[in-house]
Amino acid sequence: PEYYYRYAQCLKSTGQTDKAGKIMADFLSKSKNDDRAKLYAEDVNYLDKIKANSGRYKIEDAGINSKYSDYSSYVYNGKIYFASARDTGNFSQRKHKWTGEYFTNLYFADTDPPANSTVKVNKFKTSLNTKFHESSPAFTKDGQTVYFTRNNYINGKKGKDDNKITLIKIYRATLENGKWTNITELPFDSDNYSTAHPALSPDEKTLYFASDMPGTVGQSDIYKVSINGNGSYGTPMNLGKVINTQGKETFPFVTSDNEIYFASDGHPGLGGLDVFVGQIEDNGTISNIQNLGADVNSPKDDFAYIIDPTSRRGYFSSNKDGGQGSDDIYKFLETRKLQCIQELNGIITDAETLAVLPNTKLTLYDNLGNIKNTTTS
Repeated sequence: PEYYYRYAQCLKSTGQTDKAGKIMADFLSKSKNDDRAKLYAEDVNYLDKIKANSGRYKIEDAGINSKYSDYSSYVYNGKIYFASARDTGNFSQRKHKWTGEYFTNLYFADTDPPANSTVKVNKFKTSLNTKFHESSPAFTKDGQTVYFTRNNYINGKKGKDDNKITLIKIYRATLENGKWTNITELPFDSDNYSTAHPALSPDEKTLYFASDMPGTVGQSDIYKVSINGNGSYGTPMNLGKVINTQGKETFPFVTSDNEIYFASDGHPGLGGLDVFVGQIEDNGTISNIQNLGADVNSPKDDFAYIIDPTSRRGYFSSNKDGGQGSDDIYKFLETRKLQCIQELNGIITDAETLAVLPNTKLTLYDNLGNIKNTTTS
C-alpha cells in the first residue's frame, strides 16, 4: 500500500491531481488504518480548502540563493542565518533524509541590505561549522545560546549507528568572549536515531524538533521537550497523531500566537512536503491544522517556514520550479491571516416553553469534545 501513496505523491508533483486522487482512493481501500488515508477520507475535497487558503502572500526570491542547495533560515538581530552547500559543491538533497550523505554549512546575510545593493553572503566562520553537515540554527533571544543540527560528529569523532551510518543530532553551543564554545549534543540524542531542526518556543522553555526516535508514528515526527531552569531537559514528548502521520513531519516553528508551523507529506497537500499550521491549545494539544495554500506550497517540497507574527514577514524554503538551485529560500509578506474570527450570536430559550433564559452558562466544544470556550448569556 505504501507504493500507492508514494505514486500519488509523484503524480501530484507533476500536477496530475485528478489521477493522484484516484490512486489515493485505492490507497484508502487498502490502508484504512493509515492516518494519511484517514485524513484523505475526512477531507476528499481538500484541494478546495487549499484554494481558499491561497492568494494571501507576496513572495519573492530572498536574494541569497546559489545554484546549490540553500534552505532552513532563521532571523536574529537583523541577520538571516541559513544552510547552504555552495562551498561543498554538493547538489544532493537534504532535509528529511536522515543519513549523512549531504553536507551544508551555516551562512548569514543582512535581512535589510541598502537599496540597490547586492546582498553579501558570509560564511559563519565559527567552530559550529565542520567538514560535515550543519543546518537549522535557532538562537535564544539574548544571542548567547544556539541550537543547531549536525552530523553525529563532535571533538573530531564521527559516530555511527548499528548499520555503520552516521545520523544527525541536535547540538547546543554558548557564546563566550565572542566565540561559540561548549558545543554539546542534547541528552536525548542517540547514535541509533536522528534528531533535527530545533525550534524554541517564544518563552524559551520548550524545544520543538523532528525525530525518528522509538515511538515515532511515521518516518519522522515532531516532538517537544521542556528546557528546565537549571539547564537540564525533560523527556521528549511526541505531539501525537493530530499532527504526526505515517509520513514525514519536520521543520517545526512556533510563534507567540501559539501557532505551530511545520512541513508534512502526510497531511493532504499539493505534493511533496507542504507547509501547514496548527493551533497550540492551553493544554499543549494541537488543533485546527490547515494547509497554507498554493502561494507557499507547490507540487514539490516546501518547508522550513518561519514568520514574524507582528510584521507577518518571513521566509520559507522550496525546490519548486523556477528557483536557482535544488533548494532556494524565499521571503514573503502575508497580506491576509489564515485564521478568521468567528462570532456566534443568538437567544437562549427553553426548548418547551420558549421562555428566554438569561444568565445561562454556554460551553463551546470542538469536534473532539474539548472545551474551547465558556461564557454566560
